[in-house]
Amino acid sequence: MRKALFAGLLLILSSGLSSALAEEDTPRVRMVTSMGTVVIALHPDAAPRTVENFLAYVENDFYDGTVFHRVIDGFVVQGGGFDADYQRKQTRPPVLNEADNGLRNTRGTVAMARTFEPHSATSQFYINLQDNAFLDHRDKSPKGWGYAVFGEVVEGMEVLEAIGRVKTGSAGPFPQDAPSGEPVLIRDMVLVRDAGQDTQTEEAQ
Repeated sequence: MRKALFAGLLLILSSGLSSALAEEDTPRVRMVTSMGTVVIALHPDAAPRTVENFLAYVENDFYDGTVFHRVIDGFVVQGGGFDADYQRKQTRPPVLNEADNGLRNTRGTVAMARTFEPHSATSQFYINLQDNAFLDHRDKSPKGWGYAVFGEVVEGMEVLEAIGRVKTGSAGPFPQDAPSGEPVLIRDMVLVRDAGQDTQTEEAQ
């Protein structure tokens, strides 16, 4: 009886340790915007190429000073490709579409934006403001490939919802859905190596 209880205790402790290690091994990115701070947990286990591509941009400060150029309340906010003057930034080569990884475009998830060509994603990403199942992978046809989810918001969803409510119109090359007035900036994006590292919201300057 005691052996069984001891074995059960070891199993519980082992499971707890595994969960803690899994959390520590999950890369997180802190994104400071002109409207507040967001923390994103990445999923390299499900989308290794996509996460590697995204982190390469993060670690080279590519996203610093870019804008959310597409904002649709109740749908998505999209950014990561244009500077504050709405000039397109030069990117790395496209990344293989990993939308068939089982992750879904649910509220708060982060996915790669792309053109109609399935394997055309570079730096642009979007964050779902609601469940958008029609963006999920269905099959490997051009219309069914879907959009690759590679992370999820773990802090600051209210910031993204506030961004979603800004007034939009035309700006730069975009005839609609771009924030009108002051652009919504990504001021800084950095890898948070320790899941327990302070991610307190930084005051917008």
